[in-house]
Amino acid sequence: MKKYIIVAIMILLAITTMLPALIVIPFSETASDRALMVPIDSEVSVEDLTESKEVSIRVMRSTTNEVEEVDLETYVAHVVAAEMPASFEEEALKAQALAARTYMVQRLANEAGESEYDVTDTVEHQVYLDEEQLRERFGLEFSSQYSKIEEAVKTTEGEIITFDGSPITAAFFSTSNGHTENAHDYWQNEIPYLMSVESPWDEASPVYSDQEIYTLSEISQKLGLENNALFNVSEISRTSSNRIKEMKINGQTFTGREIREKLNLRSNDFDVEPKGDHVVFTTTGYGHGVGMSQYGANGMASHGYDYRDIVQHYYQNVTIQTIDEIEGI
Repeated sequence: MKKYIIVAIMILLAITTMLPALIVIPFSETASDRALMVPIDSEVSVEDLTESKEVSIRVMRSTTNEVEEVDLETYVAHVVAAEMPASFEEEALKAQALAARTYMVQRLANEAGESEYDVTDTVEHQVYLDEEQLRERFGLEFSSQYSKIEEAVKTTEGEIITFDGSPITAAFFSTSNGHTENAHDYWQNEIPYLMSVESPWDEASPVYSDQEIYTLSEISQKLGLENNALFNVSEISRTSSNRIKEMKINGQTFTGREIREKLNLRSNDFDVEPKGDHVVFTTTGYGHGVGMSQYGANGMASHGYDYRDIVQHYYQNVTIQTIDEIEGI
């Protein structure tokens, strides 16, 4: 395959219309959501993209505060290994590879030259583990596990997900509640390819359901309630995917996203049950719910769907293209 070309894509997407920052959550949710910039339209045609350059990713390592350079496909393989269990079906790993590669191409195009590095290795961008870290993670199974991921990445080499000729915001998360969420219901931004779809495979996820218990005092502190001895819920509304849209607590209005983030709940699909001086929150799903469900992807793969089916189910009306094809070469 020809060497990847980024310089021209940077020019192309630097002039695109930008929407406010959006959010993606990885499989292993150990920190806050991370932001993505979202180009939607472009005034430059693919025929204008004629220059070429090999892609090198500069990763700021959180453990050393040093920048590590790695080629795009190696970067994608290490991200997939960090973001999705290697035990998942190969077609799910391929879908994750497309999401990771699309994210990186979009980011390089939008923010090239703004910093000494392109991405961090944390959930601020995408989790990246080097070989030593992966060997520690996989132990004696390193060779077999990494080879499986490497094959998924190699099979999809250079492929990204586009909408109207531009790389998409390939949002993903761990586990749905049976449906994904509309982007505008979580981020208040209408993204045409990030609309709610059914995802019935997620019930197999070990994090499909969860409970968090807080004291009234803890809830009052976290939500900024005036009365720490009262918990009265009213006027609950839900989105089309059954996640909390808004609710009133002690007369104050909160969005489901606000409650989820302030209480560190796994999902904004939750039920509330006051019990004395405690409140039980029972959640369904894990993550913001927008884009590709990782456990849903694995479920689809186990039912015979390939990675293209998976990608085009969770991202509507998109096209899978290679970087070379976008460049018109």
